[in-house]
Amino acid sequence: MLQGKKIYFASDFHLGVPTLESSHLREKKICRWLTEISNDAEEIFLVGDIFDFWYEYKYTVPKGTVRLLGKIAELVDAGIKVHFFTGNHDLWMQDYFEKEIGVSVNHQPIKKSFANKTFYIGHGDGLGPGDNGYKLLKKIFTNPVAKFLFSRLHPNLAFYIARSSSNRSRINTGTSDEKFLGKENEWLYLYCKEYLKNEHIDYFIFGHRHLPLNLDIEGKANYINLGEWFNYFTYAVFDGEKIELKKFEE
Repeated sequence: MLQGKKIYFASDFHLGVPTLESSHLREKKICRWLTEISNDAEEIFLVGDIFDFWYEYKYTVPKGTVRLLGKIAELVDAGIKVHFFTGNHDLWMQDYFEKEIGVSVNHQPIKKSFANKTFYIGHGDGLGPGDNGYKLLKKIFTNPVAKFLFSRLHPNLAFYIARSSSNRSRINTGTSDEKFLGKENEWLYLYCKEYLKNEHIDYFIFGHRHLPLNLDIEGKANYINLGEWFNYFTYAVFDGEKIELKKFEE
């Protein structure tokens, strides 16, 4: 890391819902946050579910979020590395962002080292015990044959089906993501604990859970969940010595 620079992490913007108006307000706030951190950011990790729905046809992508895409392009052009991770709502990213605005797109968790600290970074969906129904759905959604058949649908119909499914999922989930279940009932915490049996990691960085968390794992590492940008507006920042979970307050 360069002297005075920091590494930033955020996730679960879910742009596009619940209404166009509220999504625009949230998008503008996210852009203000990106402008603020651009003063000392060396790298920015956007860790999944940045969009509530995303699918790339060969010549078509969902409209909207032009403010965010323009801001990210501005950061990349200024020399700041930006990384996208696919989440369960935007797992159909392909190469549009890499070619159009120069970000890297990660479909699986990755390991990175900064200032002699090892980070394990990913959205977090499908990891840990349980959630078997979603794990099966993810295998179907990422199957090449299923993707090919979905791409045969007209975008108007395909996007309508996908967004309707996303809304039903959110209704079924309700406010369950707002409740801390205790360490031994947190799937991602258990995943981190098991992972540490075979390999050393200093910080596990995930999204997906929607609840901001910074949990010690038996003195060996920290599991950090980044929260969401409907209610919490939280992000993590690493300054080369310590990592903090913060709230963006203007």
